[in-house]
Amino acid sequence: MPATPSWPERDAAVVWHGFTQMAGYADSAIVVERAEGHELVDVDGRRYLDAISSLWVNTLGHRVAELDDALRAQLDLVAHSTMLGHGNRVVVELAEALARVVPVDRPHVLFASDGAPAVEQALKIAFQYWANTGIEGRTTYLAFGDAYHGDTVGSLSVGAGGFGTDLFDPLRFPVVRAPGFADPHWLAVAGALVAEHAGRLAAVIVEPLVQAAAGMRMAPPEAFVALAGMCREADVLLVLDEVATGFGRTGTLFAAERCGVRPDLLCLGKGLTAGYLPMSATVASGRVFDAFLAPDLGPRTLSHGHSYGGNALAAAVALRHIGLLAERDVLANVAARSAQLRSLLDSRVMPLPSVAEVRLCGLMGGVELSPPAGGDGGRWGRRVCAAAVARGVLLRPLGAVVVLMPPLTITAGEIERIVDVLVEAVTEVVGDA
Repeated sequence: MPATPSWPERDAAVVWHGFTQMAGYADSAIVVERAEGHELVDVDGRRYLDAISSLWVNTLGHRVAELDDALRAQLDLVAHSTMLGHGNRVVVELAEALARVVPVDRPHVLFASDGAPAVEQALKIAFQYWANTGIEGRTTYLAFGDAYHGDTVGSLSVGAGGFGTDLFDPLRFPVVRAPGFADPHWLAVAGALVAEHAGRLAAVIVEPLVQAAAGMRMAPPEAFVALAGMCREADVLLVLDEVATGFGRTGTLFAAERCGVRPDLLCLGKGLTAGYLPMSATVASGRVFDAFLAPDLGPRTLSHGHSYGGNALAAAVALRHIGLLAERDVLANVAARSAQLRSLLDSRVMPLPSVAEVRLCGLMGGVELSPPAGGDGGRWGRRVCAAAVARGVLLRPLGAVVVLMPPLTITAGEIERIVDVLVEAVTEVVGDA
């Protein structure tokens, strides 16, 4: 009798996983069956602390009773109805709730599914804004080194590359590129470029506070105050990509609040539905939105929209999630657990000889490994995360950086467990080396 294939083998036979080399996938894959609180449980009953929040989307843990109830209640009403030319009550209620909290003047919300489409929408809106106002030549963007804005063609173009995207360079449109946050002169260079190219810039797009996919590269809040001032002076739109930083990750509901900045366009995703359903949003200021108003369905109309944009089920969960963030005082826990994690990383992880740097903002953290001369940092990152997974803590690297992105409701004991396992995993990999 042939052996019954394992779940990873069955998976690999029919599923194609993104950012994953499928040739060796089944050798180390986890196949999740269920979840409880902050833990995932695989098909064999093994538990893993979800220290990456299921790729940065889970905010309150899994199977949150209030969110489950909101989803079930919406099922009794309607699962989805089109937002093209018509509305849906719960989507209106969600947009109203977002309008009360987003740092955008007179906001209007265009919904999509994931972060990259939210960025794509922002790019198209910024481009058409200038056409609608009769100003010619505003057809390019200023973006930053090390930036990551998604993997659709437009978001790839304003992103800085990496993650195997060089292959698609022929598809990407050119942009004006300032240095990333790791360069001490990034802000000064960006300011000079905004002034030089103002007449052809549709917008500046930036990730406020943290370039997450760059390995948690960070910049101080005051830098973004200055950048926003440069954009105002040059009359260039400012797009803040808060797909990763939004909904409490940095310690305030939005990173823009810490920076004291109110953008023209704000991109949201990941944590919007607490990790339940795919939903993202592009929030436009009144100034931008007004430029699209006209008496008929003509050239001023935004000819853009997705079939499932503004999905009612996702909206119901997102609406309840926004309420829970306040009801549970989640931001207070973020502050406390961030301070605890900072202390533990400084005292226990940073002294390890194989660690080059520790970076943390709220509950967005990165531990940069320092492999031996000629060593493959990316391979070290993968090995450390594999050793952590073997100990029941789910981590995922960005090259040589081990990312720490636990749920916002993580407990003090779970923070200690993450650090304990990280120290053990790094020590094991270094010892093997």
